[in-house]
Order: sequence, then structure tokens, then C-alpha cells
Amino acid sequence: MSDRAALVKGIRAWLVFFVVCLVLSGATAFPLVHELRWTEDLLRTLSVSEHLPALTDWIERVRRGLDTADAEYPFLLYGTDWLAFAHLMIAVAFYGPYRDPVRNVWVVEFGMIACAGIVPLALICGPLRGIPFWWTVIDMSFGFLGVIPLSVVRRRIKRLEALTPRPGPAPAQAQAPAV
Repeated sequence: MSDRAALVKGIRAWLVFFVVCLVLSGATAFPLVHELRWTEDLLRTLSVSEHLPALTDWIERVRRGLDTADAEYPFLLYGTDWLAFAHLMIAVAFYGPYRDPVRNVWVVEFGMIACAGIVPLALICGPLRGIPFWWTVIDMSFGFLGVIPLSVVRRRIKRLEALTPRPGPAPAQAQAPAV
């Protein structure tokens, strides 16, 4: 396998990994009410409250809030539907670099910027919304973790670009004399 083919294969593998994570992250925003109930039941079954009472208290508080919103204000959960949709649409954008990595490296760079943007968003909006700091750190980890595969992809795309021959200037064509 040539260096070029190996780079493309590696780029595509990392992109598939990133897209799968992005899709899973987005898809989990649809069934939040049920997920929180399942999570709370699981934490209770595993007796997590003995070791991490703040976690179980937080999950219970969020579940109660979602139950109330679902019962009395279900339109609020429509916002998380749009969050899920945004994740899915961003995932679709990564088809561009999958198909033509060099031409579409900007999508990868956009993803890296979005990952970096998670940190200030969490640090600003977390306290405004009453989110515990330790949960804000978990939210920020998505940005730190997301930028890792994208950095690998970008670095490989830049190597691929260096291996890709660039077309030279077009040869001058003789023009017919104007009549």
C-alpha cells in the first residue's frame, strides 16, 4: 500500500470513529427523560450513592426536572431535539473530508474550533444555569476528547497534501489573430 493510500485509509478510519461518537452523542439527546430514569435506576442498583452521593443527587435532580418539563412543559424538550439534530447534521458535514480530505480540511478545522468552543461555553453557561463545576468539567471533556481525533486527522491531511502533486500553471495557448 502506498503512503498516500495508507494516509487516506487512516484519515477515513479516524473520521468514521469521530462521526460515530458525534452521532451517538446527538442521538442520546432525543430520549433524555427515559435515559435519566434508566441512569438513576442503574446508579441505585449499583449502590453508587454510597461512594458518589453528589453524582446520584445530581442525576436525581436532573431527572425530576426533566420529568416536570416533560409532564408540564414538553415544548422545552424540543430544544434538545434540535441539539440532537445539530449533532447529526454536523456529522454529515464530515462526509466532505471523508470523500476528499485535502479539499475539505476546513471541515476538520471547523470541528476543532467547535471543540475548543465547548470550554468557554461550559465555563460561562454552566454557572449561569446552576450546573455543578464537576459536571461542567465532564462537559468540557467532550471538547478535549473530540479535538484528539480531529488533530490526528488534520495532521494526516497535511501530510497527504504534501504528497499530492499540485498542478502547475496552464501552458499558454496560442490565440488566433483577431480579425
